[in-house]
Amino acid sequence: MPAADLSNQFDQLMNEAKSLAPADTREQIVSAIFQTSAALSQECVTHTAAAKRDRTEQIDRIVTSKRWGFPIMLALLAAVLYMTIAGANVFSDSLARLFGTIETYLTMAFQAMHAPDWLHGLLVLGLYRGTAWVVSVMLPPMAIFFPVFALLENYGYLPRVAFNMDRLFKKAGAHGKQSLTMAMGFGCNAAAIMSTRIIESPRERMLAILTNNFVPCNGRWPTLILLSSLFMAAGYTGGWNTFVTAGVVVAMVLFGIVVTLTVSWVLSKTALRGIPTHYTLELPPYRRPKIMETIIRATLDKSLYVLKRAVTVAAPAGVITWILANLHIGDTTALAAFAHWLDPFAQSLGLDGYILMAFILGLPANEIVVPILLMGYLSAGALIEADGLHSLKQLLLDHGWTWLTALNMMLFSLLHYPCGTTLVNIYKETKSAKWTFVAFALPTAIAIAVTFTTAQLVRWLGLV
Repeated sequence: MPAADLSNQFDQLMNEAKSLAPADTREQIVSAIFQTSAALSQECVTHTAAAKRDRTEQIDRIVTSKRWGFPIMLALLAAVLYMTIAGANVFSDSLARLFGTIETYLTMAFQAMHAPDWLHGLLVLGLYRGTAWVVSVMLPPMAIFFPVFALLENYGYLPRVAFNMDRLFKKAGAHGKQSLTMAMGFGCNAAAIMSTRIIESPRERMLAILTNNFVPCNGRWPTLILLSSLFMAAGYTGGWNTFVTAGVVVAMVLFGIVVTLTVSWVLSKTALRGIPTHYTLELPPYRRPKIMETIIRATLDKSLYVLKRAVTVAAPAGVITWILANLHIGDTTALAAFAHWLDPFAQSLGLDGYILMAFILGLPANEIVVPILLMGYLSAGALIEADGLHSLKQLLLDHGWTWLTALNMMLFSLLHYPCGTTLVNIYKETKSAKWTFVAFALPTAIAIAVTFTTAQLVRWLGLV
């Protein structure tokens, strides 16, 4: 019999077998295995810590239930963000003052050595000030977010998050483990790309890589928090301002998760078609974490590592920005000329040319987007931090900002292309220039589409 006929007969038999088998055959097999194992264990094993086991099961009935699972997840996320925002504001101000004092002494040293102005501008106003901004903005929230997140992980809650999210990712054609890589993205998208190695299927791993950027990394938290506080929570003071700010940021995170699931579903039906593989997760018991050890390890292994990487890419960006701000083309600077060229397109997105320029020049590290924006607005030759939130908001209002501008900048920050380090990691993991380009172009196109639609809709309704 010809090989082609044998192949056709084999395919027919396989199709008949699939039609006879239930869709949840694997689930039935796994369930039967666990039920048998549980029955044997109950008959043969004596548990000395029955109360602890029962307590774990009682907690899981609540935190993994269809009714309470997701509200508890959102409440914990809001609590973590509230702690991060409230604590980071205090420490960021202290670090900024410390670095400002150091900058004063550096300037005095350059003056004492009679160094030329261009050298002082390049090294102090460009390199040092850009690096200092990244450290003062990034370190405080990381020093709070990563340890708190690590405590939840060590306590045993994160596997419950994966359990709750598994159903959504499976419906989107992705893998349940993508919820864990997505959670890593809240800290650092570059690290999250490396964590996708836990997904065995190449197709589903590519889905996780292409969609991880839609959750805000630590470099984008400051922008989201700052604009939420200045514009979305402007009518509130004290603790209510922090509470509303956290609520707006949580809403942004939820929107990012919706985009993640939507894009995963579309890709799984088009460019990355396939059947999602099954994910059997055995939930570990809850355990009391070693608090101090967890905090120290999270600070050293995660916070300082990410900070070092950010400084490495942000320092050259600060130098380049200083050069563009001091390079004159006729009566204007190269930075201003670039912003004016981008302005017509940016206005259609509800932004302006300076905002779009800041995102482009901020490719190496998202942390320097706001400093570059301020430098452009103030027409200064160095990265500048406005003196207080009130003066910062007034500066933005003077340049035509409305709540729509703040909203669209938050949306663009949430959805736009990954930072330079993340793109490098994507190329290392995929070994493909094509997929690296897709990882850059896909979120950029989505960010443009979302901000354009939002701007046109709000203007059509006459809300601004």
